[in-house]
Amino acid sequence: MRYLSVTVAIGLTLVSLSTSLSGQRPDDQIDPRSIALLERGKAARAAGNLAGANDLIETALVVDPRNRGAFTTLAEIARVQDLPGKAIRLYREALTIEPNDVAALKGQGEALVQKGAVERAKENLAKIRTICGATCGEGAALAASIAKGPPVRAVAAATTTPDKVPTAKN
Repeated sequence: MRYLSVTVAIGLTLVSLSTSLSGQRPDDQIDPRSIALLERGKAARAAGNLAGANDLIETALVVDPRNRGAFTTLAEIARVQDLPGKAIRLYREALTIEPNDVAALKGQGEALVQKGAVERAKENLAKIRTICGATCGEGAALAASIAKGPPVRAVAAATTTPDKVPTAKN
């Protein structure tokens, strides 16, 4: 009689655990609505409508937050809009879903170079070369971006310091 309540509690726990696990979709099955919104966003981006593309792709992420392609496409749009910090964050989200995504590693590395963080970009290059070797096109493209270096404005902003600190006048 003492063991009946414990046995029932364990049984209910196992039943609820197994039903919640069987109801989940595998990570590789992305909601078709999210994919359709991503494709519409890519078409809007190709047409030059970056704001509309951004909205459609963000909606695709609301529909299915596991849509890695949506993160990478949003990151590419952010790079075009000269927002490398946002692009780095979006690429990081894509890499959270799939750490070995070579295209996301390359894009993040290029955004890091655009921001002026060349050493971190070299870390991404090392990861790419570990994953696909020296013959990988993404690795060659990132190596070329690193060799080219950050844009002049990123270097100038990182190296300039104000001569005088403004003071408040009373």
